Amino acid sequence: MNFYFEGERPLWDREGRDWPNRAASRFVEAAGFRWHVQVMGEGPVILLLHGTGAATHSWRDLAPLLARDFTVVAPDLPGHGFTDPPPVGTLTLPGMATAVRELLDRLGLEPAVAAGHSAGAAVLVRMALDDQLHAGVIVSLNGALIPFGGEAAGPIASSLAKLLFLNPFTPRVFAWRMGDRAAAARIVERSGSILEPEALDLYARLARRPAHVGAALGMMAGWDLETLDRDLPRLTTPLVLVAAENDAAVSPADAEKVQGFQPAARMVRLPRLGHLAHEEAPETVADLIRSEAAAAGVAAAA
Repeated sequence: MNFYFEGERPLWDREGRDWPNRAASRFVEAAGFRWHVQVMGEGPVILLLHGTGAATHSWRDLAPLLARDFTVVAPDLPGHGFTDPPPVGTLTLPGMATAVRELLDRLGLEPAVAAGHSAGAAVLVRMALDDQLHAGVIVSLNGALIPFGGEAAGPIASSLAKLLFLNPFTPRVFAWRMGDRAAAARIVERSGSILEPEALDLYARLARRPAHVGAALGMMAGWDLETLDRDLPRLTTPLVLVAAENDAAVSPADAEKVQGFQPAARMVRLPRLGHLAHEEAPETVADLIRSEAAAAGVAAAA
């Protein structure tokens, strides 16, 4: 166990006291630790996986819209939000994929549709490649599916994240610097998105807790997008690459590259939106997911 995970975690009775969609929250033991997961709605199951450093609040507006037609399952990824810090090795891409599969088995739910934002999309693709996800379609929302800055920069970024991750003071320094609305606003704006103050407060609320920050750093340190990049051409699950034109975190050019070598991929562009497009325009993204589900033969609830 990473030693700075033991304390300074987000607390459900404190940071989660008025958490979005709190009535849909439950806590489940799976893969050797306790998860926070939200389940709502009826119909075919849709799995939503948030990106690095986020939690279920990222789906606060989108999930209820999808719940009109689907059973929505949205967990906090290991170490993020209110999910426990995971065992060593879980914060890797294959480790995260296996842990999510075990959570689904524990819930007794099998996704017909899966949507992931940024790193969450990479987890879904890894699951599909490893025969752990059998959804009719994967919707990648500004998905981080190939190495940042190209093949050469990927190992450098991972090595830097490892150095930060191994320093026990780093999460506390990050938490101290990012734990207010102004800092959250700067980070969000750099990604090309603009969010309302209430949304920024939720990001800041989690960022004040070093354990949440440490999980995000650990996830980046253990990420292996080079292997995923090499494996992507053998993905057979239909992949919809949703790329926001103003995304400054994951370039739409990355989606174009994936589309170029992945026969099962198709690209959809969203104008005037940034990296957090699903938070900026939840109705637009909900309609897009419904449409892609229907195209994949997944019938919404009556």
